[in-house]
Amino acid sequence: MRLGLLSTARINDSLLGGASISSEVDVAAVASRDLPRARAYADARGIALAFGSYEELLASSEVDAVYVSLPNGLHAEWAVRALEAGKHVLVEKPLSSRVAEVERAFDAASAAGCVLTEGFMWRHHPQTRLVSSLVADGVVGEVRLVRASFSFTLGDEDPRWSPSLDGGSLMDVGCYGVSAARLLCGEPTDVAGFAVDRGGVDTRFAAVLRFGDGGPLATVDCGFDLPMRKGLEVVGSDGVLTVADPWSAEERRIELRRVGSDEVEVFEAEDANMYALELDDLALAVRSGRAPLLGREDAVGQARVLEALLS
Repeated sequence: MRLGLLSTARINDSLLGGASISSEVDVAAVASRDLPRARAYADARGIALAFGSYEELLASSEVDAVYVSLPNGLHAEWAVRALEAGKHVLVEKPLSSRVAEVERAFDAASAAGCVLTEGFMWRHHPQTRLVSSLVADGVVGEVRLVRASFSFTLGDEDPRWSPSLDGGSLMDVGCYGVSAARLLCGEPTDVAGFAVDRGGVDTRFAAVLRFGDGGPLATVDCGFDLPMRKGLEVVGSDGVLTVADPWSAEERRIELRRVGSDEVEVFEAEDANMYALELDDLALAVRSGRAPLLGREDAVGQARVLEALLS
């Protein structure tokens, strides 16, 4: 599958690393609003085609699918435009915080007969599958609380501070915690959120999700003015499961502490490039006609929570 990059964003380099080991995907093109920039980017990374506008890339017969890595506020718009051009789409998370935009994008995918999937790369990693299976197998008993965190310090000159581009820490990193809570607990019935504002976007956000009366609770915290923190904890009636690095899986250590035992059980997932797995999932969905790992239902559920928290 010949993939085109819609922008020269930094996140592309992670995806390119995955594409370099994928047998399913070849990165064939890149587009920028500035042709010299696109050509320089392509030359530096060994990409054959460079375009001076996104529209030109979408019109190219040399591109089968598109990776939309533009700022958040442009994800849904350009996903739809790519789908309407007959391209399959991997759109960087979050697709949108507006349910109507997500629904429109998947309607466009259905109309075009194309695959659309949201780029939560962490969901493709073997560590995530291991955590899910351990929880489903009941190692912590009845799940009662999920705690997720993701924060780092963001420099001042960054588009993620822009309200018009749907910036903010919840959209950038807090969305991982929301994704994890939903993966482990289902869809929440109630949500509440509190933000520290900076110029119209949240520099720090804390959320609580409730999954029915008497069901699990989840807390999600994130920030752009905090030290680097990554963590996931699943607390149940019979124990606690702790994931040291759930989002990037550079440290693949999962610890289980059972109630009544001083022993710490350690699980370690196999290593894998989650970006390669993400690309393979898209390519196989295109080739086989099966649904991608993250399809319409998951993306709509994710947007529903983000929209409620930000309203």
